[in-house]
Amino acid sequence: MNRFAIRDAALFTVDPHNQVIASGTLIVDHGRISALGETAEIVIPDGCPVIEAKGHALLPGLIDCHSHSSLMRGVTENMQLMDWLPYYQLEHRALTEEYAYHSARLCYLEALKSGTTCVMDMYRFMHRCADAAADIGLRVNLAPYVADAPGKDFFATRAENRALIHSHHGSQNGRIQVWMGLEHLFYCTADAYAEALQCQQDYGVGIHTHACEQREEDQAVEQHFGRRSIAQLDHYGILGERTLLAHCVWLNDEEIQRLANTGSAIAHCPISNAKLASGVARVPEMLAAGLTVGLGTDGPVCNNSLSLFEEMKFSSLIQKATRLDATVLPAEQMLRMATINGARALGLERNIGSLEVGKRADLLLLDLNMPNMTPAEIDIQGGNVLWNLVFAAGSQNVASVWVDGRQLIANGRATQVSEAELLAQAQAQGIQLFQQCRDIAHLRTRML
Repeated sequence: MNRFAIRDAALFTVDPHNQVIASGTLIVDHGRISALGETAEIVIPDGCPVIEAKGHALLPGLIDCHSHSSLMRGVTENMQLMDWLPYYQLEHRALTEEYAYHSARLCYLEALKSGTTCVMDMYRFMHRCADAAADIGLRVNLAPYVADAPGKDFFATRAENRALIHSHHGSQNGRIQVWMGLEHLFYCTADAYAEALQCQQDYGVGIHTHACEQREEDQAVEQHFGRRSIAQLDHYGILGERTLLAHCVWLNDEEIQRLANTGSAIAHCPISNAKLASGVARVPEMLAAGLTVGLGTDGPVCNNSLSLFEEMKFSSLIQKATRLDATVLPAEQMLRMATINGARALGLERNIGSLEVGKRADLLLLDLNMPNMTPAEIDIQGGNVLWNLVFAAGSQNVASVWVDGRQLIANGRATQVSEAELLAQAQAQGIQLFQQCRDIAHLRTRML
């Protein structure tokens, strides 16, 4: 449908005023939001199809700021980051275009069914990831895993990243954006950072990399380079408004302020950071400094799940628990981190991340008529529903999802692909990849 209306939903706009409309109507026209407001005040044009949404909440689609597509779910467990990485690298040594395609299709489907409409994916063979995004309909930012340091030649090359910009940046009606993806300071030469900056200047693309994930990693960086991670990235000149750093668990006050001053953004991955025993990022201090902080799942290989509902809840609770402060990161803040903050971190805040007239219709409709969301009471501050969106809702509540106004999930099921066929193919490919990784286990190498 090029034009449709969603009527009588509770609208959580996540606009600059966090406006909540208890009984609202939103109209979509040619992929964009053309009107929204109180149902009694919105005139639905004659002939416009209407979706009756009483008993539902309508939100902007959730945004995953850092993920790695993968078929390797639940096979690298009970390890800290530095021990885990050599096993994770086996996937990239064994990876083929076909594996990459099926990995991306599986992950994009899971993300979509969890209410995520936009993903920053750092992986390999990303032209095939773009094909997977086209199949599913998801909005995807592609950041190839570039590594050019000696011994790290099983990742993507700088030439591949540049070629992907030429072939796919802005494709699929703008739903595909390509970034320069730099794996890590130990994986990339100074030339890789210089080329990333040049591509940013030439094509206006963003730069995405990892930093400060584990204390031992950060100590090793300082010992090797003579600078801490943020200072070394600053030395390379890549900090800035089009740079997104994943993790940043071990930032000190000076580094937080430096990132804020440069306009750099952070993708916070609380579940992955906990699972790999990396630590708890200082998110309240980051936000207080004015940093843009979005949420990331980090992919199934080190999270096992791609649900941003889980990330919102855990991100808040881990701060409350470790600080012994029940007031930190309330529901309103977490919802913004999963939506408009994520959009801002990806440079997409003018188009997605909130329900506002003129923005792309990336929408998430949640069913409130379920045990985990009952009873529901909504007022202009959101009522108990606001808190339950963060601390109770999950993928089971996802009724419908739209990207660019195209319905990709209806009644909880994908509309563009056969889920059964996709899962059968992913199952076969995944088992095959598991065995290939076991066969080359002797090739494991340390990060340092």
